[in-house]
Amino acid sequence: MTTPNQKRKVGITLGDVAGIGPEIIMKTFSEDHLYKQFTPILYGNPRVLSYYKKMFNFDKFQYSSIKGYNNLSHNSLNIIPVWEEEFAITPGTPTDITGNYALKSLQAACDALKNKFIDVLVTAPINKKVMHSEQFPYAGHTEYLMNYFGAKDNLMFMVAEDLRVGLVTNHSAIKDVASKISKEKIIRKLQLMNASLMQDFGIDKPRIAVLGLNPHAGDGGVIGNEEVNIILPAVQEAKNMGITVFGPYPADGFFASCNYKKFDGVLAMYHDQGLIPFKYIAGEDGTNFTAGLDVVRTSPDHGTAEDIAGKGVADETSFRQAIYTAIDIFNNRANYGEMRENPLVKRAVLHDERI
Repeated sequence: MTTPNQKRKVGITLGDVAGIGPEIIMKTFSEDHLYKQFTPILYGNPRVLSYYKKMFNFDKFQYSSIKGYNNLSHNSLNIIPVWEEEFAITPGTPTDITGNYALKSLQAACDALKNKFIDVLVTAPINKKVMHSEQFPYAGHTEYLMNYFGAKDNLMFMVAEDLRVGLVTNHSAIKDVASKISKEKIIRKLQLMNASLMQDFGIDKPRIAVLGLNPHAGDGGVIGNEEVNIILPAVQEAKNMGITVFGPYPADGFFASCNYKKFDGVLAMYHDQGLIPFKYIAGEDGTNFTAGLDVVRTSPDHGTAEDIAGKGVADETSFRQAIYTAIDIFNNRANYGEMRENPLVKRAVLHDERI
């Protein structure tokens, strides 16, 4: 059986170098005890880290530039260079150049993940505006990863210790949300969430809550009819499929009353409906996880934060938590697969027996 203490290879993208990505990476890996738990591999350029190391006086931070996977260091951050060109870095000012190198980092990391040189992927924040190009015509990481790994669908899943929020629509303008919601789409997201809660988080019989789209969940059709015509039928059909799901609930009262604590997962209709309460409740401990992929990818639950880039005040907690979450999910998936193949393994896990 897979042991949680087995060291994993964690691939990391550098993100936009004009943002806080390099800072939170360096702060995270200034803690020596992390190297006892996993082996980190960063795809980027050593000169970028050298620049920020000098700027922030990060004397404790050590890194090793390597060309392949046969000479990995287990006592420092490994860096695989994915570009050689030098360029001027201006913290807080992303450009087409920084966007291009963020894409190079992401491409190299995804190649490594696909070829199993790394076990999981943790992505540092990108600036979507400067990264958008013919090579990256996507709204964000989630859409890129879905295309790269050939997934039919995905679930943007924000997770913390006592709160997990998934989205029906990801990066959609508010004016487009209602038109992008359908019964079939909600059912598919519920299937993805239910499967993820079981295999990725080890919850045997997950309970899921669904939020309404409109204020007061439509008030029975008085304030919009999406709840009556789309969301409630989707919930009922998902129940018929064996998913333990409830709703739709009015979003404001659901979180204000702490009703979310009664559920293992919450499905929100759109980005801010789910992420505003999630970030308020989870604080710096939140992680963004892309469910529905055959690979494991997480990221911190914040962006590039150009307004504080280069000031040395960025909080690395969410990035560090994203690493631990990725490793936990990888191990849970391995154990879940073994439990499905061998009932004795499940019995041992549930009853803490030795086999």
